[in-house]
Amino acid sequence: MREARAHRVVVVGGGFGGLQAVLKLRRIPVEVTLVDRRNFHLFQPLTYQVATGALSPGEIAYPLRAIFKRYRNVRVLMAEVSDFDLEARELHLRPVGGNPAPPAMPYDTLVVAGGSRYSYFGHDDWSEYAAEVKSLESALVVRSRLLGAFEAAEAELDPKLREGWLTFAVVGAGPTGVEMAGQIAELARDTLRRDFRAIDPRMARILL
Repeated sequence: MREARAHRVVVVGGGFGGLQAVLKLRRIPVEVTLVDRRNFHLFQPLTYQVATGALSPGEIAYPLRAIFKRYRNVRVLMAEVSDFDLEARELHLRPVGGNPAPPAMPYDTLVVAGGSRYSYFGHDDWSEYAAEVKSLESALVVRSRLLGAFEAAEAELDPKLREGWLTFAVVGAGPTGVEMAGQIAELARDTLRRDFRAIDPRMARILL
């Protein structure tokens, strides 16, 4: 007599929603596969601290395999979902980072927790000038731009242009925007205070 197959649950996304879904299922007799294009969980509320140099990327990125290693019914698969076949009840996958991935993954229950993305309200061209801070990559871009602005101000001879380099605009006064503005102020007032000779970083303007 054939042994009954375990119920297969596939969770797409290793963010807060996907993480909580898998944790709820970890002791239930089901077979859980977590699919994400990255092999770490990012604690997004602290990306602004990476953007301002207060934390390193590793301090807010936790390996998914380490989180679930004690739970034998949980598997982590690093891949990207390219399509859903709802009739066949399977995901179509493509590999990321040069790693192989099965072309399709069957499921009995599907949990989609792919997260959210920034909206520029129909002006995607703004993204070139206004970087977001939802990912490690974008947080590091912001960090580079912030520190680069102080470096440019140090080298700039024109007082007006120097003032421009020392002006930082944060769009959005929610928790992330407020924390970001405060962290830039702390960076200018404390962290960089004695690092430059031609400028006083404390003269930086932060517009919220």
